[in-house]
Amino acid sequence: MNPPNHSMEQLFAQMGMPSDAGYIERFILDHRGLNKAVLLSEAPFWNAAQAQFLWEEAQGDADWAEIIDELNLCLHGYDGNQPKR
Repeated sequence: MNPPNHSMEQLFAQMGMPSDAGYIERFILDHRGLNKAVLLSEAPFWNAAQAQFLWEEAQGDADWAEIIDELNLCLHGYDGNQPKR
């Protein structure tokens, strides 16, 4: 059985953030260009709970890992990736 696929909207909602597409696009535009040496979970714009969630879910290859990887790519500015809808 395949793990469920989560959307970017679901990820933001899970982290207690607004989850509408406009907010997510603005968030990515505001925070993209994150230094490649900074892990996503260590970015200064997360609160402690969000940072821990991102770290644990990405490290554990949990079912959130794929969308967290996509957010990581968006914020670090690789290939102009857009959020999954």
